[in-house]
Amino acid sequence: MSSNVKNRTKAAPLTFNDAVNKVPSLILKDGLGAIKAGYRDKLHIKEPRKLCGSVDIDKDLQASEPHSARWDYAIGHGEKAYFIEFHPADTSNVKEVIKKLEWLKTWLKSTASQLDKLKAEKPYHWIASGRINILPGSREYRLCVSKGITPKESFHI
Repeated sequence: MSSNVKNRTKAAPLTFNDAVNKVPSLILKDGLGAIKAGYRDKLHIKEPRKLCGSVDIDKDLQASEPHSARWDYAIGHGEKAYFIEFHPADTSNVKEVIKKLEWLKTWLKSTASQLDKLKAEKPYHWIASGRINILPGSREYRLCVSKGITPKESFHI
């Protein structure tokens, strides 16, 4: 080997665990451990071995951001981050969920940039905690679509 060849080391790829650990307030739980038991049945994970863990963003940031409209959860799957909000899905809830989504996007950019880098192709998901009562074609539904988030009965990955 020529002495001109330099040893090049590749940086290790960013993991969900590393990204979460860069945010001191967040507590990483194994699997879906951060998700409230009553909500887990709405999550359908096709390849559970790819789960990297979960974080209860709302609970973990309650002390540091008590007045913020905090998002609920982050889930790592296949080293991609998915952000899940369990919330009633009535027309009266649309602006509240959009406010939470805007808070999440700002928080990711300002405080959790490493986690932001791991966002899945479709990272934000509103899962109805009950029935969906937003009519397709309504003003509220169109607002959801324009913001890139519409309520769903469950989350499939």
